[in-house]
Amino acid sequence: MDLSQLRGEIDRIDSQIVELYEQRMEVSSAIADYKIANGKKVFDKEREKEKIQAVKSLAHSEFNSIGIEELFSQIMSMSRKLQYQKLSQEGASLRLPFIPVKSLDKESARVCYQGAEGAYSEEATVKFFGENVHSFHVDTFRDAFGALEEGSADYAVLPIENSTAGIVNEVYDLLTEYESYIVGEQIIDIRHCLMGVKGATLSDIKTVYSHPQSLMQSQRFLTENSQIEQISMKNNAFAARKVSEDGDKTQAAIASKRAAKVYGLEIIKEGINQAESNSTRFIVVTSRKVFLEGAKKISLCLEISHEPGALYHIMSHFIYNNLNMTGIESRPIEDRNWEYRFFIDFEGSLEDSSVKNALRGLREEAKMMKILGNY
Repeated sequence: MDLSQLRGEIDRIDSQIVELYEQRMEVSSAIADYKIANGKKVFDKEREKEKIQAVKSLAHSEFNSIGIEELFSQIMSMSRKLQYQKLSQEGASLRLPFIPVKSLDKESARVCYQGAEGAYSEEATVKFFGENVHSFHVDTFRDAFGALEEGSADYAVLPIENSTAGIVNEVYDLLTEYESYIVGEQIIDIRHCLMGVKGATLSDIKTVYSHPQSLMQSQRFLTENSQIEQISMKNNAFAARKVSEDGDKTQAAIASKRAAKVYGLEIIKEGINQAESNSTRFIVVTSRKVFLEGAKKISLCLEISHEPGALYHIMSHFIYNNLNMTGIESRPIEDRNWEYRFFIDFEGSLEDSSVKNALRGLREEAKMMKILGNY
């Protein structure tokens, strides 16, 4: 047979495959009707494992056996998605204990942030809630989550990601540990300033204090001024406060313009971080399961089986429901070697039918799923 004849044979076989696939999906639809009528779950992991082994045994080579496993994994995945869709069409509601609200109470809310006055976190707090916000600061990220848990704060403003330094690992981990939910975000441009007491000049400075990330982001400037000793501190605002309290002309801090104003320091040099585009994304977190009407971004956390193809099949729920995933991060799960928790951001609202359909599949097929917020 020549190439055109071989391609014709492929076309003939493919048309049969399409016909058989559609017949199979018709049976899957009938199975969905039965499961709806009898209150059965869509995903039966053990049944699927048995089925995969059965069809693999029909193949005549190891290569074909692997291909059959992949093919039928996809077919069964599509079958499940059809069944999830039918559940939605039949009015089987997905229970999402989140309440839509028209607005957040910004006027009387108590808001906490990590750090001290003059920190970028305070700047994000003021930008989101307004200059008259009732805010207070805590020492650690865990303290902020604790304030939400005990009720001393209604909201917490926390950094989640920096455009140059990456994610804030501890905040991601604490989001899964505490009953807390994201209701907003605020992006702050990061422009580090070298500041000292009144009258201090660059030639006076022998020691500079700042957060390790700020020191790293200002390395070009600090390398050019290698005579300055670098000392790490827990927060930029703490560094500015120390310089202000010590009143020593040989000391400087790297912090925000706001910190200089708060602690009465003079800016010696502005914009010393080398990246022209540097910003930090802050999240606004509460202990209540609410979301603003019109919210268009969802964050969730997933734990999946530690087996080949598990993440691929989870991702297919976003593809099939035409949802645009905007970010994915992974964090190791404590005390479980080589297992990871995935944090996913995607566009949508908890009120959208496509989102509910995807969440239904994710909830059934993931080992754990937590919706972190719609904002």
